[in-house]
Amino acid sequence: MPHATAAWLVDNTGLTFQQIADFCGLHILEVQAIADDTAGTKLTGRDPVRAHELTMDEIEKGQANPAYRLQMIKGPEQVRRTKGPRYTPVSKRQDKPDGIAWLIRHHPEISDAAIGKLIGTTRTTIEAIRDRSHWNIANIVPKDPVTLGLCSQRELDALVAKAAKKAGIAAPVDSRLDGDRAALIEELKAERTAAHAAAEAAAAAEAAASEGDD
Repeated sequence: MPHATAAWLVDNTGLTFQQIADFCGLHILEVQAIADDTAGTKLTGRDPVRAHELTMDEIEKGQANPAYRLQMIKGPEQVRRTKGPRYTPVSKRQDKPDGIAWLIRHHPEISDAAIGKLIGTTRTTIEAIRDRSHWNIANIVPKDPVTLGLCSQRELDALVAKAAKKAGIAAPVDSRLDGDRAALIEELKAERTAAHAAAEAAAAAEAAASEGDD
């Protein structure tokens, strides 16, 4: 549950958005959306410390050094699905048709097989939505599958780039978030500068205290 874990880290730590994004396998703008509470409904945070995925020492290392990449505690190997569509939580399954409709409308270069793998659905469902014979077509509203939580921005970007390359067309460039990216970059720079200044101040105070003891 990367989005829920990211929500907890945003609310309870001083980690940068990039550190949280890297640890949770999300795009930095997804973390920004979670922080701004614009990703739909408010997420219930999931504590990775209680889940034995992180230690407080590891979080403190990350807070002290914005360039540090958090290391997940190695857990027992889990059995992974190797065949069939990807698993989608029951609460998200009702959103699948909206995500499929969005992909069909905005990325016709993506094959039905690729859509099925990304969203976790069948070709029959995709074809029904495409030819508008789906039983619930009147209520289907195209929505970005990333916003719906059906996939990550990184997965969608990779799929779009791959499909565009296969089709021999240039991958579309989404400029809608350019301003957000610039703002995030500036914010991250400010966070790193502040962290560096705080570290220097702490070191100076420690040195002064040592001189006083002498």
